[in-house]
Amino acid sequence: MTKITLHDKTFRKAIPYEEISKAVDSVAEKINADFEGCEDIPVLLCVLNGSIMFMGELMQRLRFNCQIVSTKLTSYEGTSTTGRVKQAMGLTADITGRRVIIVEDIVDSGNTIVELKEILKDKGAAASYICTLLLKPDAYKKDIKIDYVAMEIPNDFIVGFGLDYDELGRNYKDIYTLDA
Repeated sequence: MTKITLHDKTFRKAIPYEEISKAVDSVAEKINADFEGCEDIPVLLCVLNGSIMFMGELMQRLRFNCQIVSTKLTSYEGTSTTGRVKQAMGLTADITGRRVIIVEDIVDSGNTIVELKEILKDKGAAASYICTLLLKPDAYKKDIKIDYVAMEIPNDFIVGFGLDYDELGRNYKDIYTLDA
């Protein structure tokens, strides 16, 4: 499909699944290079709901044992961030003393990343790393390093591959951008 309609907005295809899949391959190789052969069992922290599809694809490509933990934070209403991050669901397991790879669908303002890093520090993580499918470099102005970036994109509102517009659009395998 070249266009989709969600609620009152139309979106056009911006990134086909094949391109997304190659980007996931590439970022998984970088993570494997850093973690393969590790003695501990790192935690992959899935940030719900947007990261589910990326997490599923990424896990299949990792060549080391890992544990899956989830959390849910919210900061969006409609097509814009509120600037406030709320924890809608706490961590689903104890991460004390563990290395945690935060798996995010998208990093734009960076507010969620700041909040997550603080939560993990408070919960006793030994170290935390950030892995994102998408980074909006024009929007990201925080000092926290993004360790693994699959793709950089413009500062446009997008849906698909886990990303939503008021809870619709997550199920599309391609990524779509708001059609002007």
